Amino acid sequence: MNVDLPLVRRLEAMGLRAWPAKNVLYDGAWQLRVTAGHPSKRLNSLAVLDRSDIADMEIRLEKARRHYAAFGRPLLIRETPLTPPEIGEYLAAEGAEAFDESLVMTLDLNGFQAADAIELLPSQDVGRFVDAALAINPVEGLTKAGLAEVVTAIKPAHGLFIREDDKPYAVGLAVHDFDMAGIEAFAVSEDARRQGHGRKLAAAMLRWAKGRGARMAWLQVTATNAAAIALYKSLGFAEAYRYRYWREQQ
Repeated sequence: MNVDLPLVRRLEAMGLRAWPAKNVLYDGAWQLRVTAGHPSKRLNSLAVLDRSDIADMEIRLEKARRHYAAFGRPLLIRETPLTPPEIGEYLAAEGAEAFDESLVMTLDLNGFQAADAIELLPSQDVGRFVDAALAINPVEGLTKAGLAEVVTAIKPAHGLFIREDDKPYAVGLAVHDFDMAGIEAFAVSEDARRQGHGRKLAAAMLRWAKGRGARMAWLQVTATNAAAIALYKSLGFAEAYRYRYWREQQ
């Protein structure tokens, strides 16, 4: 598919602000993200944001390797359409493994009709949101403090959405940044799936974003999550680009 590189640059910048890493180091267009309290690959990987920035590639990869080792983490490279192809070729030749492909999807909110949206006002209670998110989608190695640190670091306007009865069964975080809105940490509990709860929550979040003036929504989803991709497509989202990770042989 043809990829809109200017849009990719905008979405990558939005992603950095919507799900911020604790430490970000720049080496030219090489962005090294580290978040000791969160195991997310997005928050703990190297991304190269300019296809022409390949000078001293092997030396800079070694510097990045040492940087992550200082935090007790392996070097992970997040390959997007902005990554110089020479880096992927080098990693493949060195025996590195590509894994965990994800889709970045976008939706034009100008034509979005929120007929399925429920009446749901966002919360600003980080503790309640974090408890709900971890109850619905526990992540190995992720603590309440680690997730709260990421959520409280979000600078743009954002809303924390929770659906619950006697216990939470669906959560999501919407981040409004200029004319765009990102959906993060979206999850539905296993026993509440295939009942329309996810669609209603997503529609409520999109309506909130549109009401604040956002004209485009975006999200990221793993390529193997067929049910979530089908849900997002039914709401009008379409694939903008894909990314994947590389890990070196240990």
